[in-house]
Amino acid sequence: MFYMCIPTGIALGYVYGGLVGGHLHWRAAFWGESILMLPFVILGFVIKPLELKGFTHNKKTKEYGPMLSPELQDETSNNGIKQGVPAIVEGLAEKLPEKSSLSSFGKKVMIEIHHFGKDMKELLQERVYVVNVAGYIFYNFVIGAYSYWGPKAGQDIYHMASADLMFGGITIVCGIFGTLAGGFILDKIDSTISNAFKLLSGATFLGAIFCFGAFCFKSLYGFIPFFSVGELLVFATQAPVNYICLHSVKPSLRPLSMAMSTVSIHILGDVPSSPIVGFIQDKIHNWRTTALLLTSILIGAFVCWFCGIFLHSVDRFNEESEHGVPATERSNLRPLLDDGNDEARTSQ
Repeated sequence: MFYMCIPTGIALGYVYGGLVGGHLHWRAAFWGESILMLPFVILGFVIKPLELKGFTHNKKTKEYGPMLSPELQDETSNNGIKQGVPAIVEGLAEKLPEKSSLSSFGKKVMIEIHHFGKDMKELLQERVYVVNVAGYIFYNFVIGAYSYWGPKAGQDIYHMASADLMFGGITIVCGIFGTLAGGFILDKIDSTISNAFKLLSGATFLGAIFCFGAFCFKSLYGFIPFFSVGELLVFATQAPVNYICLHSVKPSLRPLSMAMSTVSIHILGDVPSSPIVGFIQDKIHNWRTTALLLTSILIGAFVCWFCGIFLHSVDRFNEESEHGVPATERSNLRPLLDDGNDEARTSQ
């Protein structure tokens, strides 16, 4: 349901931009978007924070719930000696001046950088996760370029009168039904990491065939049904790909796994794809060939996800932490930005 909003929003952007830009001016579309987004900006400042699982939300900062990784806390023993901070980081941090609050902040930053590096190293050792994100990068490379150049290519190849409305309408329908269908099918075939990879590879392979075939048609009446089926299949990957990101890592790494997945697919996927496709088009001056070359990159996603089927995978979604306490039940540790002078509080 959540990831259905992405293709739907992109598609509505096609329609909205085409209508407003056509009747008024392209700048008016951006002004209107700013006004439409303003209530969400205000809500971001005034809305009540969500109560995350494993967190106790009180007014005082020192009574807040735990960080996601308990090993990051500076626990104090009965002797008053801090434990839980690596000696190397503690040594580096002690070199900072102790007379200002800036030194305390710098010490915390250095500690968290160390732990971030440690978590990243652990995350990159999860082969299932890495292979999944690699396939997602190939996928997003194609989808990002489709969203940017699709209407332009459609107008040039098939002489569409309203390319924005055409691509927007197809993406709205296929994005909603494809994304929901992917999640529904994964639930029906038994939600496992292996089955998620099977669904990913199958949907991507068939989707690539239909999208590639669509651009081979010279007639618009052949392009529309083939491209619609292709997009329906391609968008079915949204649920299983994020299912794997959440279930292939231990609970304390889930937020980082989703964050790095998002960063990776944009930095290595849709951000460079649009200028690269534009560069290729400037060289060959043939939108049909450019579109076919772009669509063929979906095979890279298929190969990655197909290989994932044969990887040894363990569903770690409900795995307990290294302290023997489920990650969703920890609520007795102090938050990241606490002063560090108070002892950890045990929840009632």
